[in-house]
Order: sequence, then C-alpha cells, then structure tokens
Amino acid sequence: MTTLAIAATDGMLHFELAAACEIFIRDPSGLADPWYDLVVCGPGPVRIGRFLMEPDDGLERLARADTVIIPAIEDVDAEVPAELIDAVRAAHEAGARLVALCTGAFVLAAAGVLDGLRATTHWAHTDALAARYPRVQVDPDVLYVDNGDVLVSAGKAAAIDLCLHLIRRDHGPTVANAVARRLVVPPHRAGGQAQFVTTPVPARDDHPLADLLPWVLQRLDRPLTVEELARQAKMSSRHLARHFRSATGTTPLQWLATQRIRRAQELLERTDDSIEVVARAAGMGTATTLRRHFSRVVGVPPDAYRRTFRSAGPPHAQERSQ
Repeated sequence: MTTLAIAATDGMLHFELAAACEIFIRDPSGLADPWYDLVVCGPGPVRIGRFLMEPDDGLERLARADTVIIPAIEDVDAEVPAELIDAVRAAHEAGARLVALCTGAFVLAAAGVLDGLRATTHWAHTDALAARYPRVQVDPDVLYVDNGDVLVSAGKAAAIDLCLHLIRRDHGPTVANAVARRLVVPPHRAGGQAQFVTTPVPARDDHPLADLLPWVLQRLDRPLTVEELARQAKMSSRHLARHFRSATGTTPLQWLATQRIRRAQELLERTDDSIEVVARAAGMGTATTLRRHFSRVVGVPPDAYRRTFRSAGPPHAQERSQ
C-alpha cells in the first residue's frame, strides 16, 4: 500500500489540508487496489486556521512515506519552521514524491527542493516566490507543474486539480473521474491551463475608471478602441493608460482582451451556444479568432474547456450540490 503523508504545522491553511484528506481518504470507484494509506504528520497538536488538529504521527514519519503533501501556508513572509524543512529534506532524500499545494511551494523552496525546477503558486504570490528564491523557475500562468517527483499547484481549486492529477497518474482516469464526481468538480484540467484570474477593477466609487469599466463590460460584444474608451472616460488616451496601469496593472487593450476571454469562459461554462456565437458575444468576431486567443491565454481550446465543465456529472446534479 502506498503511504501518503500530509504535513501539518501551525500556520497552515485548512482548505488545502482538508481537501487533500477528503480526496485521498478513500476510493469511491472501488477499482484502485491498493488505495493510499493516509497519515497526517505534525510536531504535535497544531493550529490550522480556526481548528486544532491532532496529527497521527510526527514529522519524522514523512521520510517513510511514498508521497508527501505540503498544504498551503497562511503567511508567506513568515519563516518556515526548521523542523518542517528538515522533515521535507529527509523525505526528499529518501525518495518520496513531494507535492506542494498553493503556497506550500514556499516550504519546498525553503528546503531547496525547487532549485532549478519549474514551479508555480497562487498568482498573488508568484512574484514573491520568484524574488525570494531566484533559483526556482516560477511560472505564474499555470494551474500546476509536474516535475516527476516534485509537483506544485496554484491556488485552491488548482490544488484539487493537482490531487486529481496524482490519482490519474497512480490509478488511471477512471478512478480519478470517480473521485471528481464525488467532489462534483471537473475531472481534468490540464496543468498548463492558465490560472483563471479576473483582472481587478477599482474598488472606490470616485476612481476615474469606476464608471468606465462597467460600461465596457456591458459592451464586450462590440468593437472597442482605446480612443473610444478615452472619450467615454473624458480623458486623453495617455491619461487613460496611466489610470489603467495604476488600477489594473495592465494596459486598456490587455485588460479588454482578458475580459473578453473571461466572458467566453462564462458562456462556455453555462450555455450551449456554438463557438461562433460565443466568439461574437465575447467580441472576438469569429470562432477562429476565439480559438487562437483562448488557447494562448487559457492553455486549452474552447471546446476542450467546455468539456471539462460538462463531464463532472449531469447539470441538474451539479446544481443541487452547489
């Protein structure tokens, strides 16, 4: 039986830890034999968010596990506990497969495990990971990275994707799909798929773009230019670009392109409209244009993206569970 150990220390986030426990605790398909021998390892009773957890064994048990999962940590600026770093290094040296969920990547990086490897983490912390650990090849635009014996994921939903990816690797797609159905989540999102980040909008009502951005979002199906946006905002194109950079971190056209992709994603998820209709509604014009830009940004073509949201079970079953 494969031993799968989940590390638990103070300051970790409960979602990723609980998700890993729920996903790996049993095989709903009844087809995987043997399943994982799940054990939670920690230095003693640990505080996980609002919860107090009693681990099954000490951190030294990580070195005897086949797979070690490091859940997300709450404060990426805090020093990683030395005992956790030592336990992770010992597990790595013993040949364990190491899996970091979300900001758990900072633990692997602190242990030196990610040196020279490609990695990701939650999009809000990729810059910090790259700055603090320059030997890590940080990719901010993917859901998860599989380096063989070292794997890392982006944020919360991507952590679930990576766990399902592990099951798919170990037991095949039928078992992974059965677990996904139990969780009522898409059975497979490719690791190279982009993190689904909605470009932020100003929170203040008095911001110069506060009226413009909602106006744009209501007209994504129309051809829009920077000059037209500037006229609507009653400012020059140069001032518009400056405000956009300050508020969203990008240019007007890049922000507009992102919103068009997000609109296409929404339509693919909740309608049966053809790709041509989705393309027009998102302001992409043609299905060919949508496929080109969608594949470049999201990492998969729109047809494949839609299938992932339709294959987790009948729509009425999904609605009841939400």
